[in-house]
Amino acid sequence: MKPIPAVLASVLLGASSGLLAAERAIDTSRSTLSAVFTQMGVPVEAPFKRFSGRVDHDPAKPADAKATLDIDTASFDIGDDDYNAEVRKPEWFDSAHYPKATFTATGLKPAADGSFEATGTLVLKGRKAELKAPVTVKAEAGGSRYSGVVTMSRKAFGIGDPAWDGTVEDPVKIKFQLFVPAAR
Repeated sequence: MKPIPAVLASVLLGASSGLLAAERAIDTSRSTLSAVFTQMGVPVEAPFKRFSGRVDHDPAKPADAKATLDIDTASFDIGDDDYNAEVRKPEWFDSAHYPKATFTATGLKPAADGSFEATGTLVLKGRKAELKAPVTVKAEAGGSRYSGVVTMSRKAFGIGDPAWDGTVEDPVKIKFQLFVPAAR
């Protein structure tokens, strides 16, 4: 078996001046979602090619914000067809039985530096865990970009054959750059 990392998770949300409360779809053509893991002491970053989601928030009421991010687990692309096939197997994402992972966030907590913390539940490979994701928001032409990095445990979700514990480290970082068009 080839060593393969795995993960997922994700995150979103934020508040930005000038946005109205309205549920809006993430523009995936202008967004990225990737996992960063360490394999044999070397950091590796690989993207999820297919994901979708929605954000609903009012900048005046960040505690009422809601977001959902659905990730196609079979779209994790390590850049090699054999590795990509491996990561879909039961020891890793088990994409045949668990084709998607979902992160659902409710509420934003403002941080001292002007960013936010989104708290939500990640459902991955039939398991659930709470994640807290730091989120920064930057206004861009036509919408806002929600960015951050959250660290999660792949072992908490049963991702990875235990035989690879010395090869692929447990903590995995999920990096996201999600563009959400302005409400119309």
